[in-house]
Amino acid sequence: MTQTRRLPTYYLSHGGGPWPWMAEQLAGAYGPLAASLQAMPGQLGGRPKALLVISGHWEESAFTLMSCPKPPMIYDYYGFPPHTYQIQYPAPGAPELAQQVQALIQGAGFTARLDPQRGYDHGTFTPLAVIYPNADVPVLQLSMRVGYDPQEHITLGQALAPLRDEGVLILGSGLSYHNLRELGPVGRAPSAAFDQWLQQTLVASSPQERIRRLLDWEAAPGARRAHPQEDHLIPLMVAVGAAGEDPGRCVYHQDDFFGSITASSFMFGA
Repeated sequence: MTQTRRLPTYYLSHGGGPWPWMAEQLAGAYGPLAASLQAMPGQLGGRPKALLVISGHWEESAFTLMSCPKPPMIYDYYGFPPHTYQIQYPAPGAPELAQQVQALIQGAGFTARLDPQRGYDHGTFTPLAVIYPNADVPVLQLSMRVGYDPQEHITLGQALAPLRDEGVLILGSGLSYHNLRELGPVGRAPSAAFDQWLQQTLVASSPQERIRRLLDWEAAPGARRAHPQEDHLIPLMVAVGAAGEDPGRCVYHQDDFFGSITASSFMFGA
């Protein structure tokens, strides 16, 4: 069934590297995250026309859209088993949608470019391989803009909001805690503190307060410990901008990610 009603938006914690292809090595550590991703098609009530993904692994000087009809793969991770550099996620691209989204972004006053060479990075293909393992939904990946300005990315999301009524599912893909140097016990307290702030901001606050708090995210408890660089947080701004007045809820929460880290994903809208 093709999706016809307004779609929600999501901010996904996409996990580490090519984890879906490492089940034996990881021994079930990703079970809660996998279950949350597998539940998403059922939350939508139908299959989207396309997926628009803002990945924490792609930034450009201007907002840039992948326009290749058959996107290649980008293995943007290091030190993983050899077979993870042969992964294929052959979902078709969406070049016509790329042009439509380019026009929406330009209409909001931003420069927007098309990139006919760019492929899927693991911020896109890792979660999508669990959500839509048949790779049968067209995918359009959109970059962040350098500088990580929260207001710019919220405004970007607001410009993309009409796509929700056209069967396009907007996904911000990052990680709610992304400090690779503090993934062990040292990260327990800052990840929990920042996650508590995210829950208050995204679930318990009004839409207006939600945006106000996100614009001032660096003042949150544990903020810069959780995100020394905010590349994995900025996709959230786009998802919230596109959410408009819709409420948020937590759809994945784990307080023992990597053994001691708190991580979450959120859905905005019905």
